[in-house]
Amino acid sequence: MKKRTKTTCSTEVWPALRRINAYAEAVLAGDTIAGPHVRNACRRHLDDLATGAERGLQFDDDAAQRVFRFFEERLKLSEGQFEGRPFNLHPSQAFKLGSIFGWKKADGSRRFRRAYIEEGKGNGKSPFAGGVGLYGLMADNEAGAQIYAAAAKKEQAAILFQDAVRMVRAAPALEERLKFSGGLGREFNIAHHRSGSFFRPISKDSGKSGSGPRPHFALADEVHEHPDRTTMEMLERGFKFRRQPLLLMITNSGSDRNTVCREEHEHAVRVAAGTREPDDDFTYVGEVIDDTTFSYVCALDKDDDPLEDPACWVKANPLLGTILTDDYLAGVVAQAKQIPGKLNGILRLHFCKWTDADKAWMPRATVEAVMDDFDPEAEHDGSPAFLGVDLSGSKDITALACVVPTGFKEMQRDDGTSVSLPTFDAWVEAWTPGNTLRARALADKAPYEQWVADGWLNAPPGPRIRFDYVAARVQQIDQIFDIRAIAYDKYAYDKFREEVEALGVEAEHVPHPQGGKVRARPSEAKVEAAKAAGSPIPQGLWMPGSVSALEDMIIDGRIRLRRSPVLMTALMGATFDRDPQDNRWFVKPKASVRIDVAVALCMAVGAATDGAPNVSQPTSPWDNPNYSLLAA
Repeated sequence: MKKRTKTTCSTEVWPALRRINAYAEAVLAGDTIAGPHVRNACRRHLDDLATGAERGLQFDDDAAQRVFRFFEERLKLSEGQFEGRPFNLHPSQAFKLGSIFGWKKADGSRRFRRAYIEEGKGNGKSPFAGGVGLYGLMADNEAGAQIYAAAAKKEQAAILFQDAVRMVRAAPALEERLKFSGGLGREFNIAHHRSGSFFRPISKDSGKSGSGPRPHFALADEVHEHPDRTTMEMLERGFKFRRQPLLLMITNSGSDRNTVCREEHEHAVRVAAGTREPDDDFTYVGEVIDDTTFSYVCALDKDDDPLEDPACWVKANPLLGTILTDDYLAGVVAQAKQIPGKLNGILRLHFCKWTDADKAWMPRATVEAVMDDFDPEAEHDGSPAFLGVDLSGSKDITALACVVPTGFKEMQRDDGTSVSLPTFDAWVEAWTPGNTLRARALADKAPYEQWVADGWLNAPPGPRIRFDYVAARVQQIDQIFDIRAIAYDKYAYDKFREEVEALGVEAEHVPHPQGGKVRARPSEAKVEAAKAAGSPIPQGLWMPGSVSALEDMIIDGRIRLRRSPVLMTALMGATFDRDPQDNRWFVKPKASVRIDVAVALCMAVGAATDGAPNVSQPTSPWDNPNYSLLAA
């Protein structure tokens, strides 16, 4: 029988294509709410129907209808409210499935070898991928098919695989044709002996075994947790033995922009938009970027606020109302508002927002509220200044932060009394090696070149930052302000201090470890002064104290930060370790961005508050000798 194909869009379409087009047209008409990348995927599909034949593309309705029938007539769902029910495809699932299997090349093989699907948690990604795996195992006419559920860890790979196992167990017509290895609940292989095919989980550790898999389908689960490309590349290398293999990637959004998931996300976004340089609105352009990759990336539009506007939730959760409920997401949003430590995880997992860190230090809006454009030299010429210095080798950013006291702010306590707390202005400066600027911008996925052009980042020539460059800047600052102290970590500081003192800068050098296990020793002068005054012996600086001090200043609105994309990026990407007493300190290796300027800022804050009373005595109306209740 001749296969039915369709390469132009009209009202006379075949059954599978009718379902796919109905979803795409509803999305573009606004009847089905979707985010920018899904809207672009729908435009791309309809454009390809109109022009794909020029590139040798055609739509095979029989192939799409065949996979639809397999899902809806053979597969049974398992667990919860869907136990034993047929796998009736949601319109968004039909769009994805029909597109992946319906689009063909001129030689009749499948067009899409790769598919990237990014959706909110709980939208049925794993059962969907498990169903695709079972179709490849027994219904795709591939002899000796090898189907792999791949993940970073064995346990994660088993989740998708077990979804497939349970669907087979729930469908007697499938179970009698397949054989399991392993006991009930401990299955590790599904075999289809008739075609000599198998379906099994695989992880990164398995990828090191050198077993040389030859996948027909590779199903990569939770791509945002893959530490590198090891597993996926190992599987894709085996594609050379197959005529029409498929790498299906499913994932939530991530928090690390230096990962394989972020690379695949950005590629999928460009593919859907049809441009290598999307604008902020991801406007559809329609150029052919990669004809072999299917893209379905859920995301909010740039002005959407999922914490305040439930109408945007469906953009990240296409199965809202089918699997997820509004009540469930409302509860999730309530948690995000009440528990700051959960905010980033909830935004990432449920609303497809790529966050700056897995757990936010504080909301972006809170930091933006204290950011301002001001000229420190014009406003604070001659003022006392406290510096924090974070030196670097050839990779990190060298950072210098400056904090100037500006006065006090009256704050109300819960008991009605008031307290006067110090206020500050602060700014940062940063350097990165000019010789490696472009390479490091690509490696860190940060706009270093733009920051240099805009004056936010210094990039002097050379493979590393010379200390005399930074020392010369300290000397310039000292000529404008009165530098009282420079907080430092011991890394390479002796050499830097020599450079600073050689330039005639006289300031106290205050040790400030960057970790959280060691507190610096106070200077002998401070110890002796405390003894002479009969005061408690002062403690040295340590990062947990400085982190808490800066955090309180930002939340209270007692610090004004000079607006800087370098500083904002670092503050939003800050990552911490903590001890049982909840003391926190920065951990650079865990951060998804360079956080050196945030570290330097905390050190400068520590120097500015070292030995100074942070809180004045509470004031009370009874401090006024003329006050009386009767008069009040």
